[in-house]
Amino acid sequence: MRIGLLSDTHIPEAREVWPQVWDAFRGCDAILHAGDIYDLGVLDTLAEISTLHACRGNGDDGSGGRPRQPDHPCLADNQLIEIGGLTIGLTHWVPVPERPNIVNLAGACDRFFGGVTPDIIVHGDTHVEDVREVNGILCVNPGSPTFPHNLACQFGTIGFLDIEDGKATASIFQVCDDGIEPFDWARWNRPW
Repeated sequence: MRIGLLSDTHIPEAREVWPQVWDAFRGCDAILHAGDIYDLGVLDTLAEISTLHACRGNGDDGSGGRPRQPDHPCLADNQLIEIGGLTIGLTHWVPVPERPNIVNLAGACDRFFGGVTPDIIVHGDTHVEDVREVNGILCVNPGSPTFPHNLACQFGTIGFLDIEDGKATASIFQVCDDGIEPFDWARWNRPW
């Protein structure tokens, strides 16, 4: 089972989602959008490709002077989704990495998922791709396909969850002229 992941599309700040993203998600069993969508037409297009779940980001809920986005059948503030025998929490922001004595993942699970601890959390907000395990939870931020690392509009990243026999593996891919390619972690994740 393959699940497509994306976040922080920021349409119309970015004029459109790259067509390579739509192509990459064809054939996925589901797609999860971790918020900051802005133009809900993005959700309509994704829902034509596969089963879609999406959550509101801070830019979708009325923060930052933007209007609150209207309701959409695929959209919720946060979601718990059962897929492939695993529980996936979908939310825009979680404290990863944790900030001890300030915010932690357990507190976020209480707040966003009613105390349920999911097997996987898919999140966004930072525009920085990340895959790590925190307290036994696989946390995946697919980054942004349109504004990677909060830089100017350019090719960014998307992610995938592959689930087999109740186990999940996450991968990040770079959008490029010819489609997508495995993400080069060494290129982006360096000390500044």
